[in-house]
Amino acid sequence: MNLKATPDFRPALLTSLKGYNLDTFKKDLIAGIVVGIVALPLAVAFGIASGVSPTIGLITAIIGGFLVSAFGGNTVQIGGPTGAFIVIVFNIIQLYGLTGLAMATFMAGCLLVIMGLFRLGTVIKFIPYPIVVGFTAGIALTIFSTQMPDFLGLKIEGQVPADFIGKWGIYFTHISSITPLTAIIGIASLLIIILTPKISKKLPGALTAIIIITALVWVLKEYCGLSGIQTIGDRFGNMSTDIPAPHSIGINMESIRLLLPSAFTIAMLGAIESLLSATVADGVTGARTNTNTELIGQGIANITVPLFGGIPVTGAIARTMTNITNGGRTPIAGLIHAIVLLIIFLFAMPLINLVPMACLAAVLIVVSYNMSGWRTIAGMAGNPKGDLSVLIITFLLTVIFDLTIAIEIGMLLAVLLFLRRVTENTTVREYGQQLDATDGTDLDTHEVLKLQDGVSVYEIDGPFFFGAATKFDEAVRLAPHQKPIVRIIRMRKVPFIDSTGIHNLQLLIEASHREGIQIVLSGVQPNVRQALDKSHIISLLPPANICDHISKAVIVANHLAEEHKNEA
Repeated sequence: MNLKATPDFRPALLTSLKGYNLDTFKKDLIAGIVVGIVALPLAVAFGIASGVSPTIGLITAIIGGFLVSAFGGNTVQIGGPTGAFIVIVFNIIQLYGLTGLAMATFMAGCLLVIMGLFRLGTVIKFIPYPIVVGFTAGIALTIFSTQMPDFLGLKIEGQVPADFIGKWGIYFTHISSITPLTAIIGIASLLIIILTPKISKKLPGALTAIIIITALVWVLKEYCGLSGIQTIGDRFGNMSTDIPAPHSIGINMESIRLLLPSAFTIAMLGAIESLLSATVADGVTGARTNTNTELIGQGIANITVPLFGGIPVTGAIARTMTNITNGGRTPIAGLIHAIVLLIIFLFAMPLINLVPMACLAAVLIVVSYNMSGWRTIAGMAGNPKGDLSVLIITFLLTVIFDLTIAIEIGMLLAVLLFLRRVTENTTVREYGQQLDATDGTDLDTHEVLKLQDGVSVYEIDGPFFFGAATKFDEAVRLAPHQKPIVRIIRMRKVPFIDSTGIHNLQLLIEASHREGIQIVLSGVQPNVRQALDKSHIISLLPPANICDHISKAVIVANHLAEEHKNEA
């Protein structure tokens, strides 16, 4: 984790252009057009569900998608607004308004660029899986919950509570206000989305449902005098087809202090989802994502999008897979997808105004179902209880409270769980009057070493960090036998030592010297030796008391014990 003179920034677009030909362009063109069509209803739906207009959802998909493909580190990644951000964006707008959202998104973009510059791409990929599954499932349930009024046509006066329990309480008290026609439209849309892939996997279910249902509702309104089915145009009015001019974001220290937790959540969620999408894509295409470049590309997109009023951007797994299955293999397909959306935005917005809200709700219900990962959760039932606890707690925190708290506490729980496991795996063993120098190796021979009276050997097996350091300290101080003359500390299996381990080792050496006990170190690995040198621990011991093998350490210790007896 060091910032080198040359940043690890190599956009996949530049490397993909080498050897680019007409045949590849044809494949990218087809894939880009298909993905652009698939992305249209999702961009509109995610924009509305996030608390902004469908125009903002499309602008985000156009600008963000273009920049992710232009500057990202994956050849087939498709960027844009995603379902994962709906909850956090909605909450930020409720608390801080659109201005606060723009600031938080801009700050998140800066954080993503910093992560990429500090080469944290590889680290982010190792976020514990139970956390990812837990908050993704929590987001899915929250998205599902927010769509009930539009899907069923519930007539609810006033604002629906933001919290999950309060929201469902309102739904149940207003269950009698369901609009039958709206519910029929919602259910019909849902069935079309589900059944379309069974007819043809090449047809996008969401777009098919929107076209069929929108046409049906328009006919019913125009020729049958039907009313009461709310459309996008009814809720948002006639929307502009002009790309907003970029505007400044007035960030100051007070806004940074206030919005940093939200910005951190957006950055972490964006990093996790984009790298997860890239990893899935790599598994299909056989390519290899430059994770640091991908983070920088995502950061550039999130720095730019709020200047035009957009919402957070990240890699979208479903759209990326659509790109791959339709032949896309270079970022050109992603650029074309953004251009297709731009053309639709400029020339087809009046048609988007006709889309029923119940149909969009059905689209998001299917999105939430696909996000839920219930099969994954069921498959994890046999996993260790600690992992399941982290998953369940992260899920509940996401649903009951919010995503910011869920990620923070989920990460903390995962770290504590990891530390407990590492501590449990680090053992401290004390040897008696003799030990086998080849114990724990692949050698078939045995080299039994006899220890003089007054010589004790403690072997540390595993990382010597703060949890294990305490265990070692207790093992030495609570030893039942009489005070030894020499203590051998065998460190052949210590891969690293942290500041707490160094501090405890220093205290042990100093305390032993005060008690007249000699310390001999055995088998110290080079990186551990370097850490001990830098902290001046080595200077506390005579050079002869630092041995590279246990057989030498036993000879030194036996000799010191013999000298002590002779002097006595």
